[in-house]
Amino acid sequence: MPEENTSAQDIDHVAARLVACLPRLTRALDRQVAQDYARPKPPEAQLALLRHVEENDGTTVRAAAEALLMKPNNVSALVTRLTEQGLLERRQDAADKRVAHLHRTPLARRQLAEVERLMGAHLSSALRALTEGELDALGSALGSLSALEGHLRSRH
Repeated sequence: MPEENTSAQDIDHVAARLVACLPRLTRALDRQVAQDYARPKPPEAQLALLRHVEENDGTTVRAAAEALLMKPNNVSALVTRLTEQGLLERRQDAADKRVAHLHRTPLARRQLAEVERLMGAHLSSALRALTEGELDALGSALGSLSALEGHLRSRH
């Protein structure tokens, strides 16, 4: 909980700055990556699904939707697109034929690794341009941002 001397106005100001800054940060990083990536950069929702499947090989559409805070029909549409692109495989569950388990393909591993490498390189380059104080502040804020994400996730 915020300290008692933190005013509602201060909290509202921080919230407004984050609402404005986070999407701009993502868009700026996306633009930089798009300049260097050999093919159109996959949308963030597709990357999020590929990352989730990487971490949870064999997950289902329903489980992925819950983890990504998305509607199952939207994840299903993403799975269809990624399957058509050769990035995901659907494998039928042996016990329940209505359930499919998701697995990344070698092509997906290569493409995701390239996008992640480019994102990391551009972000590292931008971080090198910051002052030591700015870097320290960002480093200190990482734990708070993770906690904030946890609080937002628990409210869904």
